[in-house]
Amino acid sequence: MSRRPPRIPPGPGQESVWDYPRPPALEAVRDRIRVVFQGLTVADTTAAYRVLETSHPPVYYLPPADIRMQHLTVSPGGRSFCEWKGLAGYYDLAVDGRRVPDAAWFYAAPAPAFAAIRDHLAFYPAKVDACYVNDQRVTPQPGDFYGGWITPNIVGPFKGDPGTMGW
Repeated sequence: MSRRPPRIPPGPGQESVWDYPRPPALEAVRDRIRVVFQGLTVADTTAAYRVLETSHPPVYYLPPADIRMQHLTVSPGGRSFCEWKGLAGYYDLAVDGRRVPDAAWFYAAPAPAFAAIRDHLAFYPAKVDACYVNDQRVTPQPGDFYGGWITPNIVGPFKGDPGTMGW
């Protein structure tokens, strides 16, 4: 098990992922959330939710009504299980001939505490061209498993890099 680096103290207007709860919390956000792929804004909403979990940058869940769903198809093999939210399915994203498998995930029947995100999509920032919270461009959470959105107001250290699974 690797030792995690010390918590980065948050400055004014910042949040530390080490202050987030476990089990995770769900909160509605009214920030403008956008996802861009191949020059197309595939999602644009002010009605998102974010999940906050210890050691993870927030994950944003967007309502399908604010997503260009014609560019998404359910991934035939994508499935994973979250001990808090339940069984997840995945979407492939395709725009102008470029296709990205498992670019987003969703919960068709989430656990009761997460019922509000039923059928909402969470995009992996590393699999699209850009994600934004208001006008702040997101940095993807390290690693290829987690889909957290890092903005300047979120401090770590973050789970996801090699050697962090034991945190």
